Amino acid sequence: MSLQDDLQSAVELARKAGRLVLDQYGKVARLTKRCDEAVSDADRASQRMIVAGLRSRFAGDGVVGEENETGDAITFDVPNPAGRTWVIDPIDGTNNFLGGLGIFAVCIGLLEGGEPVLGVVHDVTRNQTYAAARGQGAWLDDRRIKVLDTPMGNNAMLMLTSNLLHTDGKPPAFVGRWVAQTDWKIRILGSAALEAVQVAAGVAHGAITLNGKLWDIAAPAAIVLEAGGKVTDPSGKPIFPFDLRHYTGAKVPFVAAPQVAHAELLREING
Repeated sequence: MSLQDDLQSAVELARKAGRLVLDQYGKVARLTKRCDEAVSDADRASQRMIVAGLRSRFAGDGVVGEENETGDAITFDVPNPAGRTWVIDPIDGTNNFLGGLGIFAVCIGLLEGGEPVLGVVHDVTRNQTYAAARGQGAWLDDRRIKVLDTPMGNNAMLMLTSNLLHTDGKPPAFVGRWVAQTDWKIRILGSAALEAVQVAAGVAHGAITLNGKLWDIAAPAAIVLEAGGKVTDPSGKPIFPFDLRHYTGAKVPFVAAPQVAHAELLREING
């Protein structure tokens, strides 16, 4: 199968899982997993559906998923870390989902040799699908999308995730500077993947996540890159190729931005 065929399969699975998640919206309770993070039966049901679909179509591929059935670990079934591995976030934005805020997504990404070569981010309540495969362009449903080609300006929109604290419990200096000013427009959606794909769609000049995990960036990275953007860690170092060996859920902070804006954001972050 080609990557285009793989992408179509992933889109179908993400939309199917999205319908399952939407059917459970407002009907499930908040559960907890490792580190007291929120999870729900809908997260686990969504992941079960996606994993079953992937294993039926791509039996030899690896799978990394945010959830497992007991909440004590992630799903990590990767026979060949240098081969093809699907990375799943069954509900990105679980707290929004549980709280009744309709901003959450189903994410399916494919890493090949540690590189993001395919990504699907399905915006569940809006029934919109961001998707890309290497060499095939980036798409929002049937409309091709690309990153902005303008520098940061007075109306630049920046996406930040809600957890902006270092391990010492303090926010970095750039967060205070950005929140205190009114030129750059700061937005926090509560879904790292949906924030990142706003860069790919030409809506935002940047998306910064400090406490995300691999499943928050694997799918949107493929879309941002194919739309002409850049994805690194906040210091400017490459995230990909990602070394999957022994991955157990460590944080993967990232900055996603168009090429022009990326350099300016790194200067701000590290200044």
